[in-house]
Amino acid sequence: MYPSLYYAVKDLFGLNIPFLKMFQSFGFFVALAFIAASYVWTKELKRKDELGLLGTSTRKFLKGQKATTNELLFSAIFGFFIGYKLLYIALDFTAFTENTQGFILSFEGNFVGGIIGAVVSAYLTYRDKERQKLETPIWVEEVLKPHQLVSNMTIIAAVSGLLGAKIFHNLENWDEFMFDPIDAIFSFSGLTMYGGLICGSISVIYYGRKHNIAVTHLIDSSAPAIMLGYAVGRIGCHVAGDGDWGIVNTAPKPNWLSWAPDWVWAYDYPNNVNGVGEVLPNCFDAKFCTHLVPPVFPTPFYETIMCLILFFILWKIRKRVVVPGMLFSIYLILNGMERFTIESIRVNTLYHIGSFSFTQAQLISSLLFMTGVVGVFYFKSRSKN
Repeated sequence: MYPSLYYAVKDLFGLNIPFLKMFQSFGFFVALAFIAASYVWTKELKRKDELGLLGTSTRKFLKGQKATTNELLFSAIFGFFIGYKLLYIALDFTAFTENTQGFILSFEGNFVGGIIGAVVSAYLTYRDKERQKLETPIWVEEVLKPHQLVSNMTIIAAVSGLLGAKIFHNLENWDEFMFDPIDAIFSFSGLTMYGGLICGSISVIYYGRKHNIAVTHLIDSSAPAIMLGYAVGRIGCHVAGDGDWGIVNTAPKPNWLSWAPDWVWAYDYPNNVNGVGEVLPNCFDAKFCTHLVPPVFPTPFYETIMCLILFFILWKIRKRVVVPGMLFSIYLILNGMERFTIESIRVNTLYHIGSFSFTQAQLISSLLFMTGVVGVFYFKSRSKN
């Protein structure tokens, strides 16, 4: 496995590029997931806009105004933090590549770099405003189409989604959180998909309503994108070995799977980022030097395959499903079924009510499945009316 891009490049191409250690594999694939989802989302919003199904909003701004004090102050503060970290990293780059997360999330930095960054950032803002300044500033009203807001909605979904994913993960793994709350909050691993889905969806729907986008068409257009993003993100979980693996699997590989590599059936996640398992012989890096004994089901890989198939199904039927809200309801049903199924072979915290045991994901996936079923009947009935 590859904790960061450095190990992937070194193993696959034989190149030793130390600065690639700063790019964690999990974060890299999460970024790719958002890019892929944004691309698909934009295409679908454009299609719906051409059909006249989406509303528009307007934005008023004063064109030609010189830089305000608040703009210069915000730019200076932003530049200070960038410079504060960059110079600190540049002066000890080797240590940074070895502990990227610690460097970024710590309060340490270089004050001189911060001052330089603040001055440069404020000056660039001032110069940019001066180039656009008019003798008499004028108010301009700009029409915003939904697909032009995808970048904003993606950022909103990313921030609120990652926050929700962290909160739900820590609730699901309360013992780990209480043992080391700082690491649990600020580490780049340990995310619960449903926390991200719920918090991200609420935030994006709120933003869409503020810009007069029909909620039903907004959520319908996002359904294939969410499924694709989740599939790509799960690649990061598998490649990094972040703990989202399955239960122990010591059963022999079945004959119907004889064509596949052994790791598709049972995998030991060598060099996993969690440092879980037994020490590997002849390890290439003491920091990531463990593997699972016995091996487990590679559930992130299974989810990637399952969700890619579900994405293509949603993408194929999106033009045929004309009832607003119906496609997202179908997404909820498929998502709930997929996650409930995979939870049967995943390692997770169990909750108990009497003799009944279930995981947080099974509970939420069941609720999403039922919500999807209700949504199908509700939107179909509303469409008839």
